[in-house]
Amino acid sequence: MYMKPITYLHYSNNTFKLCPSRMGLRDGEALPRRKKMKEIQYKPVVHKGEKRIAVIFKYDSKLITALRKKTAAKWSKTMCAWHIADTAEHRIKCGLALEGEETSQKIIAQALIIIPEKTVIKEVSSETKEQFAGLPILILKPIQTRDKEEKIGIFFKTNKNIEIIIRQIAGVKYCTVNQCLHLPFTKISVKSLQTAFENIATIQYDALSLYLRKRKLNNDINKKAGYKSDTSFEQIFEISTHNLQLLNRCIEQLHLKAYSTSTIRTYKNEMSIFLQTLKNKHADTLTTEDIRQYIHFCINNLKLSENTVHSRLNALKFMYEQVLGHEKFFVEIPRPKKHLQLPKVLGEEELRRLFNAPKNLKHKAILFVAYSAGLRVSEVINLRLQDIDRERKQLFIHCSKGKKDRYVMLSPLVLDVLEQYYKMSEVKPVNYLFEGQEKGKPYSIRSAQQIFHEAKKTAGIIKSLSFHSLRHSFATHLLEKGVDVIFIKDLLGHFDIKTTERYLHIKRDLLINIESPIDKLYAKHPGDREK
Repeated sequence: MYMKPITYLHYSNNTFKLCPSRMGLRDGEALPRRKKMKEIQYKPVVHKGEKRIAVIFKYDSKLITALRKKTAAKWSKTMCAWHIADTAEHRIKCGLALEGEETSQKIIAQALIIIPEKTVIKEVSSETKEQFAGLPILILKPIQTRDKEEKIGIFFKTNKNIEIIIRQIAGVKYCTVNQCLHLPFTKISVKSLQTAFENIATIQYDALSLYLRKRKLNNDINKKAGYKSDTSFEQIFEISTHNLQLLNRCIEQLHLKAYSTSTIRTYKNEMSIFLQTLKNKHADTLTTEDIRQYIHFCINNLKLSENTVHSRLNALKFMYEQVLGHEKFFVEIPRPKKHLQLPKVLGEEELRRLFNAPKNLKHKAILFVAYSAGLRVSEVINLRLQDIDRERKQLFIHCSKGKKDRYVMLSPLVLDVLEQYYKMSEVKPVNYLFEGQEKGKPYSIRSAQQIFHEAKKTAGIIKSLSFHSLRHSFATHLLEKGVDVIFIKDLLGHFDIKTTERYLHIKRDLLINIESPIDKLYAKHPGDREK
């Protein structure tokens, strides 16, 4: 009878080093004693419904301190053992097989995309094979070239014979950035290496298989967050698997709470930047003081704006309080005071020039609708044909910011413009009022913003303005015409009256009625102005 193979770890000078598995011990046979060495056994377990790795060893205070510091290990009374998170990194470091896969080669075969290409490998002579009796090691790692392309990097100790064999494989190139030979990121590349170095060298896939797992998880997160394609190479490398899994849970929680797609994308970006900073440190082990120091770093070192810091704080608050369940985690962390920005508006003459600038009737209609009802750009492009109420002269705004529905006025002049636009359209809209190139799909936000900037340029307006300035102009002009701020609040769809009261600061007629003291100073002696 033989015992099941056990993986051991050598602990010395606060570092862990993997030792070869002890094979062939018979029942009752004692393990040889080793001086200055701690023997540790690893075993995958399920603890309180969560997959963990049990770390079994004889009591040693220094070892426990190092284990808790480096791996966030926890003690289990039921198992009478320390246990750590069951992640791909921990399994590789502990010498355990990656869960759910028989071999690393199988992971690579399933994850890599096949790209048809001819691979030619020359025959290796028997004399060359004899030279590699020691079986040198080839380490495959994912790399990124100067052109931001993913490649399979091949790393090995300097060996001319090995290099000759690799260069015989089709598609091999040298990367000056990573200082290694590389192949296309395909199944064929891996199979070519396996064929070329069969019985000649040992190929290690650990780094490649780990990257593929993290890339798949990262792609799933981006898909949930509303990204069509976002494969950030740096993000996959810099965020640990444990923190990527936490990010995935955060995105799922945002979906369960029915947050908007734009909010999910913003939170995902802010959380990702934070997790990249942590590297391999687990986010769920941080304290309030750690977060406080991080925010201080963002303000003083990164020089982030007050709005960006608020956005990051909101994302981290959601992560720690809504996902990890840390109540009042951010009570002691102050928020920077925001800069009060007054809305920038267009004058009436500037608006006339702006509306006359576009020659395309569809472009003109987009600008008319935005200003006439004070709509956001997202609300304009998401207007459907069924949202136009000709009889009551109203537009129905469906599920806008804050998931609020509202009605806004429909000007008879704008209705006439819309009817002319519909009649003269070669391709009639079938669902949305303003459709893009794909039939039945709305116009893009980017395109609508580009229409505004082109019209502003043609009209000769040099103010720093955006599409949203049409909404600001609508509210300001209504105030100047005497409309009560309460009604304007409802038309704009604001939650808080304080948001609408910003426009009171730029009400033109109030400023006109106030006389500057310099006018009185020179009123009695106008001749002094010429001196």
